[in-house]
Amino acid sequence: MSTTAHRPTIISQSPQQPGDVIGTWADVGPDGLDEALRTARKAWHDWRSASAHERSRALVGAAARVDAAANELTSLVVREVGKPIVEATGEVARIADTLRYYAQVALDVDGDMYPASDPASWVFTRRRPRGVAAVITPWNFPLALPMWKIAPALAFGNAVVFKPSRNGLASAMRLVEVLDLGDILQVVCLGSEAEQLLPARDDVDIVSFTGSTEVGRAVVTAAATAGSVFQVEMGGHNAALVLVDADIDQAASSVARAAMAFAGQKCTATKRVIVVGDPSRFEDALVEHVRALALGDPSDTATVIGPVIDERAQRAVLDAAQQGVAEGGRLLTGGRKTEGDGWFAEPAVLAGLPAGATLLRRETFGPICAVVSARDDAEAVEIANETAYGMVAAIYSRDIGRVMSVAPQLDVGILRVNGPTTGIDFNVPFVGHKASGQGLGEQARAARDLFTTSVTYNISPSPVPEAQS
Repeated sequence: MSTTAHRPTIISQSPQQPGDVIGTWADVGPDGLDEALRTARKAWHDWRSASAHERSRALVGAAARVDAAANELTSLVVREVGKPIVEATGEVARIADTLRYYAQVALDVDGDMYPASDPASWVFTRRRPRGVAAVITPWNFPLALPMWKIAPALAFGNAVVFKPSRNGLASAMRLVEVLDLGDILQVVCLGSEAEQLLPARDDVDIVSFTGSTEVGRAVVTAAATAGSVFQVEMGGHNAALVLVDADIDQAASSVARAAMAFAGQKCTATKRVIVVGDPSRFEDALVEHVRALALGDPSDTATVIGPVIDERAQRAVLDAAQQGVAEGGRLLTGGRKTEGDGWFAEPAVLAGLPAGATLLRRETFGPICAVVSARDDAEAVEIANETAYGMVAAIYSRDIGRVMSVAPQLDVGILRVNGPTTGIDFNVPFVGHKASGQGLGEQARAARDLFTTSVTYNISPSPVPEAQS
C-alpha cells in the first residue's frame, strides 16, 4: 500500500511576501520515485526508436508552447523565487531558445567514419542514448537550469526524471505541464532525501546535478557507486581581476551587477574583486554603482536586486558582513536588513579583509562581495586561485597582451574579459573546475558526451561463396 498520503508536505512561499503560499505538494517518497522511473523507462523504449526528425519536431512544438505561456511563466518565477521581472523575462525566452537549439542539435552528425584495415570494410561510430536521466536542479534558475539539462537529454533520445528544488517547485511543475512532452519527462516532488535516493538508483543511467558543493559531493559518491554517468556543477567563489590599465568605471559598473543582480544568487556571481595597485578609486566607483542598483519589488521593471530566497539566506548575508568587520575588514556599504516584510538584504561591499578571512574563503549565496588589493598581476592570480572553487573569473584590462598573459594562469572553467562573471550562452560548454564541477560537462558538445555513448561498427562484405563444381 502506498504511503504517499502520509509523506511530508512541500510548501513553496514567495520570498518578497513570505505569507504568500504559492502551492503545496505531497512528498511522493520512494514509492512515487519508483513509479516515475518505471514510467520513464517504459516510455524510453519508444522514444529512443523515434527518428531524429521526430525528436526535433517534439522540441520545436514544446518551444512554441513555452512562447504561448511566456507571461504566465515569467510572473510565476517573479513570485516564487523573487527574480526581478526583467531577468525572469529573459529566462523564459532563454528556455524557448534552448529547446529550438537542441531541436537542431538532434539533427547533427551522430558519428564519424574511420579508415578500415580492410579496404573492403567500413568502420564508423554512431551515438546512442544512454537511457533514463535523473535531473536535479536548484531554485535560482527554476526554468533555465532544468531546460539546459532536459532539452539535450530528450534531443539525444533519453527519458528524464526531473527533481526540482522545493523553493522553485511551482515554476518547475508548471513548466513540465507547458512542455507537454508525455511520459518521457517525469517530474517528482521529493524532499531533502532526493539527492540520496535518485543518484543511488541502479535504474538511473545518467545523473545531472546543479546545486551546493556539499550535496554535489554526495551525489558523485552515490552515482559512481551505482555505476551511472554523472555531471555535477556545484558552487563558485568567483573572482574579478581589475588590472592597472582597466577602465575603472566600466569595471565597477560590470562588477556591481555581476555581484548583486538577483541578490547575488547565482553560482557565477562575483564574490571577490582583486584590484592590482591602489584599490581606493575602484572601491569608491563600486560603491557608487552598487548603491545605484534598485532594490525592491521584483515585479517592478526598475528592480535589479530583489529578495534573497528565505530567512536563512538573509541571515547568512547579514552575518557574513558582520563577521567580515569582526575579522578586520571595512564595510563600505550595505549589510543591513531592510524594513518591512520579505527577505531583503542591502547589498554589501567589504574591503581591507586580511588574507584568510572567511568571506574570502567561503561562498555566501547572496548580495555581498569583497575587494582586496594585489601588488601585481602575479599576486592577483595567486589570490584568485586561493580557493577550492574554479567556476568562472573575469579580467578587466585594455591591454590584450596582459590579458593573454594572465588568462591561462587562472584555474577556472569559464573566463570573461571585460565582461561580468555572470551569464553564459546555451550553445557553449559549461564546465566548472576543482570543487565547482565533477564528471562530464554540460551544454553543446559536452551535453552529447553526457547523454550519449559511442558505438563502433565494423562492417565487412559477406564472403563470396565458392563456385559449385
